[in-house]
Amino acid sequence: MISSQPSPSEITVFAPAKINVILRILDRRPDGFHNLWSIMQTVALEDEVQIRLCADRQDIQLRCDAAQLAADQSNLVYRAATVVLAQARQSIGLDIELRKRIPMGAGLGGGSSDAAATIIGLNRLLQLEWSPTQMAEVGQSLGSDVPFFLFAPSAYVAGRGETVQPIVVEGVRWVVLVNPGFGVNTKWAYQELAATRTAVTPLSTVQQELGRQSRVDWAQLVATAENDFEAPVFATHEKLREIKRSLLDHGAEIALLSGSGATVFGLFADEARARLAQAQFMSKNGMKIFVVPTCSGPLVWR
Repeated sequence: MISSQPSPSEITVFAPAKINVILRILDRRPDGFHNLWSIMQTVALEDEVQIRLCADRQDIQLRCDAAQLAADQSNLVYRAATVVLAQARQSIGLDIELRKRIPMGAGLGGGSSDAAATIIGLNRLLQLEWSPTQMAEVGQSLGSDVPFFLFAPSAYVAGRGETVQPIVVEGVRWVVLVNPGFGVNTKWAYQELAATRTAVTPLSTVQQELGRQSRVDWAQLVATAENDFEAPVFATHEKLREIKRSLLDHGAEIALLSGSGATVFGLFADEARARLAQAQFMSKNGMKIFVVPTCSGPLVWR
C-alpha cells in the first residue's frame, strides 16, 4: 500500500512466496533447459526488502537477518540492484536490508521474489516508470521465477519462466505450507525426472483449455492440479509423500509439492480447517509450518 506521503529516498517492498498449483515439465530446449508450464499463485508469507538511497556514495551495502544467506554479490537482491542501476545508468549508493521469513531452497521462490521486490522498489525510488514487462525483462536474467512475481498474484508461466500471462483466480483459499527442514536441489530434481520417466506427457486437454482463459476459479485448478517433480522427489524423500498424505487426510482439497520442493502445501476452503491440519505437524521437530491465505493483488510497498 502507498502511504499518503511516501519517502522519496526509502521504500519497503513485501516479497511473497509462491506455490505451483500446476507444474508440468515438458521438452528439453536447445539451450539445455526444459520448457515448463505452470500456474503460480502468491501466498501471504512474505520477506521484506527495505531500500534506502544514499546520494553521498556509490556502493551497495546489503544486510540480511538470515545468517545462512550470503549478503554479498552472489545474493539475488544484490544482483537485482546491480542490474537495475546498470540498466538505468544510475550511480547512487544503496543500503538494503533483507528480512527473511520464507524458507530457503524450499520451492517457494523466496530468492526470486526478493529480486522482484528489489526491482519494484528501485523502479519507484528512482522514478524509472518501467512497466511490468520492462521490469520482467530485467528480472529474467536473474532467475526463471523472477518475471512471475512482477505480474503477481496469479499467472500462467511457460518457457523457462519468461512467458507470463496474468490470470484472475476467483476466490481465496487458505494454504498450509509444510517445510520439512531440508531442501531439495533443483538441478538434482531435474536430473532425476529425466532419468526416471520414459516420455514427456503433453499438456492435458483441460490444461490446454485453462491456458486460454483469463479468469478461472479454484474448482477448475483443483481438478487439474499436479506437479511432475513429485514422482522422482517422493521416491527419494518418503517423508514428503507422508506430509502430502497427511494434509489430504485432514481435509485439504489438494496437497502438492511446490516447485521441486521440499515444501509441500495443502489447499483449504477456510482458515479453521487449515488450522486443524496445521496442528498435526506442530510437534514435529525441524519442520516449519505456516498457515496463510492466497494473495489477491500484486506486491505491495510502504
